[in-house]
Amino acid sequence: MFWYKTHSEKENLIVAICDEKLLGKKIGKKPRVTVEKNFYGGELIDDKKAVEMMGKANICNLLGKEIIKIALEKKFIMKENIILIGDIPHAQFIQ
Repeated sequence: MFWYKTHSEKENLIVAICDEKLLGKKIGKKPRVTVEKNFYGGELIDDKKAVEMMGKANICNLLGKEIIKIALEKKFIMKENIILIGDIPHAQFIQ
């Protein structure tokens, strides 16, 4: 399961998705990053809905091992797009 939230900016649909267990957690070291509820914490969704929302997004922000694995499998991102915040993978894509 994943937390997801949409944000609109002009005509762009921005989708933020993170692994369920990350919401509200502090990750990384210096600087530590908080996985904010106001950015990711809209609705709890399953894999199928996550793939659907990634397909609709103009801009997508992904955080967590599970969602990154799905995004790789569905070819929304490539390994070169992934950075680590501590040991947590993060990627963004524009389509």
